[in-house]
Amino acid sequence: MAISDLYSTEDFERKYTYLGPDLGARWSKDSTAFRLWAPTAKSVTVCLYRSGDPDAQDAVGRIPMKRAVAGTWTTDADGDLNGVYYTYLVELEDRVNEVCDPYAVTTGVNGQRAMVLDLSSTDPQDWDHDAPPHAGLPATDAVIYELHIRDLSTDPASGIVNKGKFLGLTETGTATPDGIPTGLDHIKGLGITHLHLLPSYDYGSVDETKLDVPQFNWGYDPVNFNVPEGSYATDPYHGEVRVKEMKQMIKTLHENGISVVMDVVYNHVYEAKDFCFNRIVPDYFSRTKSGAYSNGSGCGNDTASERSMVRKYIVDSVKYWADEYHIDGFRFDLVGLLDVQTINEIVATVHQSHPDVIFYGEGWTMPTDLTKPDVLMATQTNSHLTPGFAYFSDTLRDLLRGYVFDDHARGYIAGEPADPNLVAKCFMGCPDWCPEPSQTVNYASCHDNMSLFDRLTVSTPEDTVADRIRMNCLSAAMVMTSQGIPFFQAGEELLRSKPRGDGSFEHNSYRSPDSLNQIKWNDLSRPEYAKVADYYRGLIALRKAHPTLRLPTADQVRQQVFPLAGLPANVTGFHLRGSVDDSAQGLIVLFNPNRTAAAVSLPQGKWNVVVNADFAGTAPLAIAEGSVEVAPISAMVLTLEPLTVGTDDKNNRIPLLLGGIAAAAAAIGGTVAYLNRKKKKDN
Repeated sequence: MAISDLYSTEDFERKYTYLGPDLGARWSKDSTAFRLWAPTAKSVTVCLYRSGDPDAQDAVGRIPMKRAVAGTWTTDADGDLNGVYYTYLVELEDRVNEVCDPYAVTTGVNGQRAMVLDLSSTDPQDWDHDAPPHAGLPATDAVIYELHIRDLSTDPASGIVNKGKFLGLTETGTATPDGIPTGLDHIKGLGITHLHLLPSYDYGSVDETKLDVPQFNWGYDPVNFNVPEGSYATDPYHGEVRVKEMKQMIKTLHENGISVVMDVVYNHVYEAKDFCFNRIVPDYFSRTKSGAYSNGSGCGNDTASERSMVRKYIVDSVKYWADEYHIDGFRFDLVGLLDVQTINEIVATVHQSHPDVIFYGEGWTMPTDLTKPDVLMATQTNSHLTPGFAYFSDTLRDLLRGYVFDDHARGYIAGEPADPNLVAKCFMGCPDWCPEPSQTVNYASCHDNMSLFDRLTVSTPEDTVADRIRMNCLSAAMVMTSQGIPFFQAGEELLRSKPRGDGSFEHNSYRSPDSLNQIKWNDLSRPEYAKVADYYRGLIALRKAHPTLRLPTADQVRQQVFPLAGLPANVTGFHLRGSVDDSAQGLIVLFNPNRTAAAVSLPQGKWNVVVNADFAGTAPLAIAEGSVEVAPISAMVLTLEPLTVGTDDKNNRIPLLLGGIAAAAAAIGGTVAYLNRKKKKDN
């Protein structure tokens, strides 16, 4: 039997599963305790260094470790080792490997030497009083905005000083040359609740010693799972800096009412043969078959989460980020390659001390060479087995924009006829694979594939730009009013585009330059772009204002959300009965992707139009009674509640005429605010 096969036997796991909380280096002022799991090692030594530079000849000592329980090795080093770097020298049957600690909390440059660290010394001021901004709220109250750290700030028009850094997200008061808010101020102004950051742990595709040379990668290539990425720090050479600056970023976001979601990639590693865990216990961390790495991930290897010490490592890692960094949510890359038991243990363990943390991921069914029989995977189809975990809804994504693997396929927002039953299931947060609205993440765009606007450009070449903008806004309206958890890619509200220069568009910009990936902040100086951003802002405000749009359970949805019958062809609509805590007695939500207007009969009552083809928000735009006309390629939302005349200072809109009758007076929104600023600047 090959040793990799032995790892998954009951005998091996019974003998070598270590349950303690003290793996890694545990610092105190008087000593540091080291514990490493290495059951197949013949000997282990701790190597100490002055710096984290792997090329520096600056060793300061070696400490032999002793065998301990369940395959672990331990030693204590006297004195204050805070700031000292270390590695493990692991003697195996046929070789000796010097490796970084899998449980390292920080490292030197490029993550090859771990660092002993007094973590409390990295805490921002009042860190003990830092609290989750959305404590006590269900997952369906979240509005998630997905962002790459570099994309926010590298555009010269961002006005951000710390470009491409954690600290770029701590800067307020930043603006374009025209004075339009950018960065954190823009994100806060949108009203989103959760900022989803693409991988910010230590990854391998950017050389931290060459940061003067432009480098970009999404970061889905883990090297050290518990260490912040050094290229996002102002100094990657000193391990404490990356920790301090990431914590400061999170604290600033919390102070601005924004929760933080961490994108985590436990399904594979950067290089399996070089990954520290695999060099300590040969190939234990990865699935193999006949000596070759399983490759369901498409990244060269798959993680053997079904093995006890891999499962423990993943659970410990997620808990560490929640405990030490106050992370509010976790998005799992290719979670369908991880097993159900591991995911459930993660959720249960984290929720013991952080009950408000949200979890979601990509539940695609993917082939992988499991090392044990009868292992169930965390896929969409098994969502009923992971009740605290949500999954991206490719069902809604493909319905809206067209099948993801056919760039020219048109979706419902482009007028493609859709099964009204499928639209209803998605709107009600219950596609066939999903038992609860809290388990579906509704979206039309993310970092993968073309941006929403690029996809519309490719799939609707005969349509005008104005019509594509209406499609984009219709998509946003469907995502933001559907039951479940809404999610959108940063810049979708700015009609984000990634043109290659040859007339085509990039669909996989994971290592494209900043110039392609960055958010183009000057686009906000174009009225049509500013108007779209204002539309998104209004939709978010609407969702937050009405609990009926974010019901947490399927039972509540069944009791309160009803598809409308008798609508024109390809027009869909829903009647929502107001919740006890909702100011509206009811809502009507209508979607018309057709090129002609649609007349729709309304239930009895006087209805306030709060969303139409041009504006969205909470302030009434008009009153409708008996019937309403929904403009081409647009959504309409109406609320049954007393008409409030005046200004909603958070969502100023222009009241429109309905049936030739003026509704009310209100202030003009973000577009005109921009024009006023520009006029002042021009003068």
